Amino acid sequence: MGHISTIEVRYAETDQMGIAHHSNYAVWFEVARTDFIKAAGISYTDVEKEGIITPLTSLECKYKKAAFYEDQLQIHVNLTKLSPVRLEFSYKVTRGDDLIATGKTTHGMVTKDLKPINVKKEHPEIYRMFENALD
Repeated sequence: MGHISTIEVRYAETDQMGIAHHSNYAVWFEVARTDFIKAAGISYTDVEKEGIITPLTSLECKYKKAAFYEDQLQIHVNLTKLSPVRLEFSYKVTRGDDLIATGKTTHGMVTKDLKPINVKKEHPEIYRMFENALD
């Protein structure tokens, strides 16, 4: 199951040349990931209410073309890897047919005390939801 979120590059997200600053891509990935989780059937808030948090453990972004002020961008996100304690998402940022960037984030699944939690064992219904969303 993939998901596509659309964003418009805001003026505050650009540099002096009108190009979207590289730091915004991580924020856009988060927007798409949050939308993906909701589309899969649960919100991050609900996951956290179950005592699971998903801190970022790695972030990768490869820039292909510049994005500019007022560009309409599509952030394509897929859950590409799943284990009882880890999630990996892959991203493509496009502007129409143009590939702007690709990326990947990895997240641990831990308790609020930052201890790894086996979600498959402790919260099988949430794990099944992630399994069903796995690409």
